[in-house]
Amino acid sequence: MKLLNTTFHRPYRVVFLAIPSVLFLLLPLFIARTHAQGESQTYVGSEVCKGCHEKENTRFTSHSKMSHSFKSIVLMKKGLTGEEIKKCYECHTTGYGKPGGFKSEAETPDLKNLGCESCHGPGSRHASSSDAKDIKKKLSASDCDACHDKNRIAVFNYKPVLFGGAH
Repeated sequence: MKLLNTTFHRPYRVVFLAIPSVLFLLLPLFIARTHAQGESQTYVGSEVCKGCHEKENTRFTSHSKMSHSFKSIVLMKKGLTGEEIKKCYECHTTGYGKPGGFKSEAETPDLKNLGCESCHGPGSRHASSSDAKDIKKKLSASDCDACHDKNRIAVFNYKPVLFGGAH
């Protein structure tokens, strides 16, 4: 017992007392970061993306017909039911039916066409952090399956050019 009171062991006692104190003080920061990462992301629109990714945005809007995809809905709207039009929104707008996604041309005009987030996912976290880890960067053909499936290809008689005109 006498060894604990020697100067040799006192620094260790301070360290063992300090570690739990520091961890206790850092706990709120860890909880806040974990909470922020768990929050759902929302769509910000391609104009926000364009601020940092101007070349990619220009290529997409210049070469991809889908960058003006809402025009297809406007052209086909006559004769479609409300439910049929909503099905069109799923593939011809950005984020329809998802948090912060397209709601209507009046409410969310910046999301009425397909844009960056249609493939890369909601960009609110990436737009805030500018961290590449906060957005889906590498895409594969399976990312396109939600809209480019066999049924739609057959019904609309088109061959999708995956990644065509993107960037």
